[in-house]
Order: sequence, then structure tokens, then C-alpha cells
Amino acid sequence: MKKLLLLFSTFLVLAACSSGEENNTASNTGEKQEVKLVLDWTPNTNHTGLYVAQAEGYFAEQGLNVEIMLPGEAGADQLVASGKADFGISAQETLTEARIQGVPVVSIGAIIQHNTSGFASPKNKGITSPEDFEGKTYGGWGAPVEKAVLSSLMEKDNADVEKVNIINMGNTDFFTAVKRDVDFAWIYYGWTGIEAELRGQELNMMYLTDYSKKLDYYTPVLTTSEKMMNENPETVEAFMAAVSKGYQFAIDHPDKAADILIEAVPNLDPELVRASQEWLSPKYQADAERWGQQDIKVWKNYAEWMYNHDLLDKKLKAKEAFTNEFLPKK
Repeated sequence: MKKLLLLFSTFLVLAACSSGEENNTASNTGEKQEVKLVLDWTPNTNHTGLYVAQAEGYFAEQGLNVEIMLPGEAGADQLVASGKADFGISAQETLTEARIQGVPVVSIGAIIQHNTSGFASPKNKGITSPEDFEGKTYGGWGAPVEKAVLSSLMEKDNADVEKVNIINMGNTDFFTAVKRDVDFAWIYYGWTGIEAELRGQELNMMYLTDYSKKLDYYTPVLTTSEKMMNENPETVEAFMAAVSKGYQFAIDHPDKAADILIEAVPNLDPELVRASQEWLSPKYQADAERWGQQDIKVWKNYAEWMYNHDLLDKKLKAKEAFTNEFLPKK
């Protein structure tokens, strides 16, 4: 999934974020502060609140002029860490790895409260439990975490991950892959699963959260750099105020929010956007006290799972990986 970022062209990235002195000058003169936000992938309903904040003037209300960029080969975490983007979209699993490697990026808000991903297969493949993975072909993107997750699920059924044929799908989409040489793949139901429904293709879906609470991590998340947090906290607070308002709009008005995303990104399938938005909007906040809220237990649980499966060289300092500080107070 994250490797799919390589499919998209690198957008021109301009100067690093403004200094605190420049921020104050812009505020005093009434000028909008230029801010750059880099996505994790092509625009989809995970990003609706951002486009709502832009279209409805929530960023402008906070004195911000936000440029939404697509990621290049470097990826969102590296662009944010280097200051070439002020904010980004990432996921807890990739940010955890980045933190272990010394990348100074911090999660400042959970876009969705619970992990909506899992292993999907067409019903005619007959894959209804992890033990059915044996003898089947899994199409992935070549990351070590994939085999670790497969193994974790299969162990519960006393099945052997070594009996799974794991291949790299490259740039092949799920629907083409399962018709060709793949039996199952890891998808986000809110987009690919909804698309399957619209296509009339029945899926067997195994959500990761059904098998382990430790796999219920935040994906995706909003990020910024430690430098941005320390030197421009007012900008981070203003950005999150606007974004929070945007996602609240999407929670309250999924149809209108979908229309805003469709207008902003005309090449998206309107039917898919509307159906996905209806499915996803209640999941943005779900059972959290407020949109964006993060729990240290979630960060500790997943980092512990990664460490125990030899995916991390050392343990994560969870308190340093995220913050709720910049979310609007209720």
C-alpha cells in the first residue's frame, strides 16, 4: 500500500516552513501564511476533512493558505521531517518505524479511530479464515510487516505462513490482481471494499482488529515535525483547528462533504466517493471523545507488537511519537 506512492510523480516542493518571526509578520499584516500539506497517497475519503477545510474557508479563517500536495518518491514522512512540507499524512505503522530510525516526525491527530484494513479475497476463492491462506497466493507490496501480520493471524489457527506464496503486486490494482494470479490482498475496506460492493463483487474480509487488539492502530494520521511544533506552535494549533472543523463537517454532512471532495478532485469516481464517505464518516471519531484524539495505549500496543515480531530494532518511546496538544479543546 505505502509502496504505491512510487506510482505518482513528485510534486515541486518549495521552501521550508516560515520562521516564527515571519509568521507574526504575516498575522499582523493580515496576509495568509503559506502552509504545505503532503498527502500519503492520491486523494480519497481519508482526506475529505482537509478538502472541506480548504473549500469552506476554515484554513482562511485561521490565517492559513494551505497547498495540498501529492507525495513523491521521498514519501510524506521525509518531506515533513526535512521541512519541505509543514504537515503530512502518514500512518502509525510507518511513523513508528520512522521514529525508531530517528526521523523527527510526530502524529498530531488520528484521522480514523480504528484500523479499517484487513485481508480481502473474492468469495469464490473460499478463503474464510487465516488457515485458508495456506496454499494460496498473497499479493503485497514487499514490506516485512506483511509476513509478520500474516504469521500472527495464522498462528492462531496453527497454520504455517511459509505455506503462503507471497508475491509483490507492484502497480497492479486489487481487482486485476485477483483475476490474474493473486488469491487475497491487504486492503482498506473504506475504499477498495466499497468499490467491490459497487462492482457487485462479493468479498470475504478479515479485519485485523478481529484477530488482535494490538493491530488496532491509527491509520492514517496527521503529522508535523518536531521543529514545527517547537518553533511554530501557533501555526500547528491553527492548522488543527481548521482541520478538526473540516472533519466534523464530514461527520455531520457526509453527502455535502463528498460533493466537496468530488469538486476538488474531478477525476475521482463520484459514486465511489459518495458511498465511501457514507461508510467512513461515522468512523472518523467513532468512540473517541473528540475527532483526532489519540491514546497512548494504542501507540504502546502496536509498537510492542512490532518489536516482538522483530520489526523494530529497539522499543518505541511512545510518548514522543504523538500528541493531543494541538487539538481544539472542548
